[in-house]
Amino acid sequence: MLCVRKQDQASFMDKLFMLFVIGLIFFSMPRVSISGQSTIVEVEGYSCMGDDKSRKDTKNEAIASAKRNASESVATHIQSETTVKDFELKKDLVEAYSRSQVKVISLKEIGWYKDVNSGDCFKVQLKAEVVPDAKIADKLKNIDTSSDDPLSPLHVRLWIDKSTYHANDKIKIFIKGNKPFYARIIYKDVAGSILQLLPNPQRDQTYFNGGTIYEIPTNEDKFDLTVSPPFGKESIAAYASTSPLGDIDTKPGGGVYQISTAPSEIGIRTKGVIISDKKLTPQSASEKNRINSSEFYENAVELLTEK
Repeated sequence: MLCVRKQDQASFMDKLFMLFVIGLIFFSMPRVSISGQSTIVEVEGYSCMGDDKSRKDTKNEAIASAKRNASESVATHIQSETTVKDFELKKDLVEAYSRSQVKVISLKEIGWYKDVNSGDCFKVQLKAEVVPDAKIADKLKNIDTSSDDPLSPLHVRLWIDKSTYHANDKIKIFIKGNKPFYARIIYKDVAGSILQLLPNPQRDQTYFNGGTIYEIPTNEDKFDLTVSPPFGKESIAAYASTSPLGDIDTKPGGGVYQISTAPSEIGIRTKGVIISDKKLTPQSASEKNRINSSEFYENAVELLTEK
């Protein structure tokens, strides 16, 4: 499927035509759901023993407290930072995060300490992914994200120029986010090989501006996605965040990176985002209420290759 580019032969008219095609594809795209959205957050939780709790119970309650804090802080953040014209839509969005599922990414035990009023207490620090409630999120499938409002939760469109390709066809991939984001683009072929298309050895781009359509591959890259046997179902995935993504294991190969991280670990390690003080989202009146978090979005498309 992967073909290393020998030379760049695209003419001005070719590029002009491609821009026209991109426009047609983009404006015919379906609306997207928030099912790929989540928020990575760092929070703390604590619990004190009292008379009726063992040390083990206290530790478990501290973790549960951190999870509650994660869900509540993200819901509050969405409430204060999200700008949606439709009030009912915003209400559903906040409710989806209020009833979220909290997935622990990493847990750090800060340890025991003495509280003057409560006695022995235990504190933990949690990095977690807060995922909106699936049932409520399903109601929001028809959110119109064409406005690219940077004050709404991060969403990144991922699409290709067609769904079925034949031998020697070249595949073009496009991405576009509603706000600045970091991303990793991964390709899985029918044989099960998993490749990182971007960043790659020649194009180390991980940062993307909001509201801009990006194409993969371009003349900056040294590969083409040319259809060849074996044929069948293949997929492309985009992992995106408002903070730099966690690292995975790669090695250069054919103009791209070959991924050696186990497939089941790619998403988990990618979600180990590096939450930094620098925020990509525009400042707002509630800047002082920002939580230590990073918005995350995962999207994927499938394609079929035939002879």
